[in-house]
This record gives sequence, C-alpha cells and structure tokens, in this order.
Amino acid sequence: MRTISQVAELTGISTRTLQYYDEIGLLKPSELTESGYRLYDNEALQKLQQILFFKELGFKLKEIKEILPKPDFDKIKAFKRQKELLLLKRNRTDRLMQLFSRLEKGEHCMSFKEFDLSDYITALEDFKNNSTDDVIKHWGSIENFETFIQKIKYDEAEVAKLAIQQFGSIEKYTEAMKHNLEHFSELMETQLTEEVKEIGKQSDILYGRLTADLSEDVSSPKIQCIVDELLQFIQKNSTSVSLDKPYINILIDTYSSDYIKSMTDSKYGKGASDYIVKAFRYYSENSVSKIN
Repeated sequence: MRTISQVAELTGISTRTLQYYDEIGLLKPSELTESGYRLYDNEALQKLQQILFFKELGFKLKEIKEILPKPDFDKIKAFKRQKELLLLKRNRTDRLMQLFSRLEKGEHCMSFKEFDLSDYITALEDFKNNSTDDVIKHWGSIENFETFIQKIKYDEAEVAKLAIQQFGSIEKYTEAMKHNLEHFSELMETQLTEEVKEIGKQSDILYGRLTADLSEDVSSPKIQCIVDELLQFIQKNSTSVSLDKPYINILIDTYSSDYIKSMTDSKYGKGASDYIVKAFRYYSENSVSKIN
C-alpha cells in the first residue's frame, strides 16, 4: 500500500488532484486508515496509469470515467491504441523540430497558419458528438472515429499539404469536408451508379491480385507492377488525387488502422492489410521518380 503523498511523489501529480479523482469517483483509494488517510494498492496504481494515459491523449475526465468500468473494456487493445497515438504525436513533434531547425537556419518555410485544420477538426468533433449512430455504423465505434481525428491532429501538416494540393486551399478543403459531414447519411445511402460499381469491382480485382500470395516478397517486380497499376487506377478514377508521397502515406496509415485492417483481412485473408502496407511503403521509398 502507498499513501497519497507517496503516490503523488511517484506519479508527479498533486495530492489535490488525487483527492479530486476520489471526490468525482474516478479513482477511489483502496483503503482508508482509521484516521481517514487514503491508501492505494497496485491495482489502483494501474488504474491511475490508465487515467493518465487517456488524459495525455486528450480524453476528458468524464469520458475516462465512462470508459474504465466497462466490462468489455480491453486493456491490451487500449494500450496498443495509446501506443499508436503516442507514436503519431512523437512523429508530429519530430517534424515540428525539423521545421524549427530550418527556421533557425533562415530557410523560408510555410507559416503554421497555412497548416491550420482546426476548423475541420472542430467539424469532426461536432459530427462525432451529434451523429453517434452514423459514426458507429460506418467506423465501427466511437473509439475508431476518435483515432481517426487524432491521426489528423498529429499529422496535420501532411494532411494540410495534401488538402492544398487537391483543393487549392485549406478553406476550400474544409468547406468540402463540412458539406460531406452535413450530408453524410444522404451521401452514404445514395444508390451507387453502375459506373461506380464497376470501379469498385476493378479495385477489388487489383487488391485481390496484390494479396493473392502473401509469401511473395513485396519488392518483387510482379508485386510492384501491381502496386503501380493500382495507384494509377486510383488516380485515373479520382480527379482530386495526386500520386505523391503524402497521399501514399495516407493510404499506408489507412491500411494500418485496426478498423480497416480488420475489414481488409476479412476480405482478402489474414495478413493482407499488413502486406498492402509493406507493398505501398516499398513503392513509396523506391519509386521516387514516379510519385514526385
């Protein structure tokens, strides 16, 4: 058992914060001494670690309080998700440090304002809060959608660059995305045209060819030829897509997410999503002339 002062010293948070967590029912002490002093065991410390993880990822205390007691709460899955998001945050910090280094050298760089997606992120948060049924239906869970939002936050500069390339400006991109969110149900329920169905069919065939033999090295000419054919197909059927590294990186992130990975593996076989990621990454790293 540890006293509240010992827990505060161990974790770096104040005793008043621990008292507040007790008051709101977020983290109760394991025992109280006869004098009324709070004591915490290892299980309580593990719960506190979870609380601090979720706080670091931007969750509100009210949300954390609702998540932790759920009987179906998967701690291992939560750890993996937290690790994924923290890695995204670290990567964003690394890119910002590189930008500062360039600025220190006097290099001309875009201003932070040009990378500002806060208006779009706010729209996503509003959509999450006001369209819960749609979010769960099309993303699988609120947690999956929150991960999607966090990815945009942590990779804001790359997403902004891609948005400018495709739409001309952040403002036009945000306007288009807001329209899609406002009419989301309508857009998702719209009957697919025969042309769109055919595009989907051809896309399935290409992904099927790519994942037909997961034992084949992704660097083989055969696999890389299929990747190139697939990417060219995407570009041909989407006038707003530019086949540069930021776009391919977004494809890599998409197939790395738990939600898309589950759907892809279910469709093309276990391990298919990881294989697609490796094939795209090899293409991105070794076919610079084709995608710049």
